Amino acid sequence: MSFKSDIEIAQEAKMQDIREIAKKLGFTEDDIDLYGKYKAKVDYNVLKKSESKEAKMILVTAINPTPAGEGKTTTTIGTADALSRLGKNTIVALREPSLGPVFGVKGGAAGGGYAQVVPMEDINLHFTGDLHAIGAANNLLAAMLDNHIHQGNALDVDVRRIVWRRAVDMNDRQLRKITNGLGGKGNGVPREDGFDITVASEVMAAFCLSSDIVDLKDKLAKIIVAYNRKGEPVTAGQINAQGAMAALLKDALKPNLVQTLEGTPAFIHGGPFANIAHGCNSLMATKMARHFADYVVTEAGFGADLGAEKFLDIKCRQAGFKPDAVIIVATVRALKHNGGVAKADLNNENLEALEAGLPNLLKHVENITQVFGLPAVVAINKFPFDTEAELALVEEKCKELGVNVALSDVWAKGGEGGEDLAREVIRLIDENETEFKYTYEDSMSIKEKIEAIATKIYGADGVDYTGKVEKEIANLEKLGFGNLPICMAKTQYSLTDDPKKLGRPTGFKITASDITISAGAGFIVVSTGDIMKMPGLPKVPSAEKIDVDENGVISGLF
Repeated sequence: MSFKSDIEIAQEAKMQDIREIAKKLGFTEDDIDLYGKYKAKVDYNVLKKSESKEAKMILVTAINPTPAGEGKTTTTIGTADALSRLGKNTIVALREPSLGPVFGVKGGAAGGGYAQVVPMEDINLHFTGDLHAIGAANNLLAAMLDNHIHQGNALDVDVRRIVWRRAVDMNDRQLRKITNGLGGKGNGVPREDGFDITVASEVMAAFCLSSDIVDLKDKLAKIIVAYNRKGEPVTAGQINAQGAMAALLKDALKPNLVQTLEGTPAFIHGGPFANIAHGCNSLMATKMARHFADYVVTEAGFGADLGAEKFLDIKCRQAGFKPDAVIIVATVRALKHNGGVAKADLNNENLEALEAGLPNLLKHVENITQVFGLPAVVAINKFPFDTEAELALVEEKCKELGVNVALSDVWAKGGEGGEDLAREVIRLIDENETEFKYTYEDSMSIKEKIEAIATKIYGADGVDYTGKVEKEIANLEKLGFGNLPICMAKTQYSLTDDPKKLGRPTGFKITASDITISAGAGFIVVSTGDIMKMPGLPKVPSAEKIDVDENGVISGLF
């Protein structure tokens, strides 16, 4: 049997004019800025137009990702389409893809099969320019800092303690560590520097956690860029960069409106990575979706140990809302991979390997239902080679934890293939009064928060701290940052900080290898293991498969 590729399905779709999608939400043409026929930005002032509906919010998360694929974004989009088919006024809210993974490993991040957001090529490539604006704001701050030092250094910045790095939205390991300012006095002060990928920039995090332009400007002003020779923080506000940065981001802050293949409205806005940042779409887009819909389906990056934990402990804490139900996505194939099966053999029935891999899923279920106190359903993203015995085993183990399993066939059937899942979500929302709680309290010390995440969410025995981390924790608490939430930077492939340890490992500790303050975003970043903020390209990057023909038709984006 031959299957159409994701991009072929997307290119054959008959999209509605984006003004028609806007009308479904009650927007007039004065409320939107058109980017062609099928994309628009929505003026954030529409939030003042009508009374908020405070929609029911569904969070989609998953097991730890594997080469076998889980289909979390596909499930998110398909669930939104299924709810629309059931007569529910629904909006899907997603992150914007980064060019780094698009040209690196994934080759596209707009869903798959018949559960996609469109125009797929535009969304994956440049879109409305938001990530470029965020990178420009990041690099403007870097330029103003270096210029301040060059022009006399009135703030007495210690050039050995500059913590602000430049950014580019590409996987480029060559830029991780650089030396700049060479070539004589007129070219600045020579120093070591480096680049992070744009989606790991604190500007991206602050942007995505801002409630309006004034809040954004305030967050940008609080960004710590360096320390002076007395050891005191130097902020973007002290070098008067926040106004110009906010001016660059003024239009980017407007959420992007597109549509699914079935015409469900979709906000796609902001894109912080979940392994090295907080992994959620913008607060602005989430607020707008909740304002104009009855149901909002959103996702958090990677597994529930990363994106969902940060969505709940950081975004919900700052925004003051919570999800009403959670979908945890898994595949039988990915669970068998967690049980030790090679990728080439995943289509063969193997109940022993499946049982060995299931604890990974069950740990994520426990985190959502027991640590956070939220109702959940497991969505098994269906593959043709899944057997009845395998599916029955997954259902049996999940029911032991009081969680139902729903098959999702949205890749092949779109919204129709997600109706059973959507009905279960509606049931969970209607029948459950959530007793939502965080992993840790604001009043806990920095170490207590880190250890709560490591022990409760990852299942670790504790945390080992390097000497520099111990010292910096004391410094951050002395500076008054001890009350902030924690953003863990950890490999996405394992519950541990070792990507090779699959399943549900026990008897391990997390190593806190670095700690930095993101005062603008309002959290503390703890790096574990060998995590880094600038990925590299794989041996055969997706960029080698992407092309465009003489008619401007793009191929290779899956």
